[in-house]
Amino acid sequence: MPFIVTEPCIRCKYTDCVEVCPMDCFVEGPNFLAIDPVGCIDCSVCVAECPVGAIVNAAEATPEQQPYIALNARLAQDPRWKPIRRTQAPPADHADWRDVRDKRHLLEGAD
Repeated sequence: MPFIVTEPCIRCKYTDCVEVCPMDCFVEGPNFLAIDPVGCIDCSVCVAECPVGAIVNAAEATPEQQPYIALNARLAQDPRWKPIRRTQAPPADHADWRDVRDKRHLLEGAD
């Protein structure tokens, strides 16, 4: 199973993970990243790079994380979401959102 990006990434959007991905599987939206499950080789190198623990193996996703499996797959195919291969600065207010839970309604560009 591929890895997926989950709720803690919303509005934090740290990009440390993208630079270590050997398959360039990440795509970027306005305030979230997603992993293309087709290209993901399950190497897990991105997991340790995420400072908010947003990346998990889809096979180990909790019930709360399960919807993010389909969400990552859908966003990876959305032409508005572009590949990202280099680390970028997080949003200016990222620290304000780091420990906030229940952020799914704040996800932009996933409609």
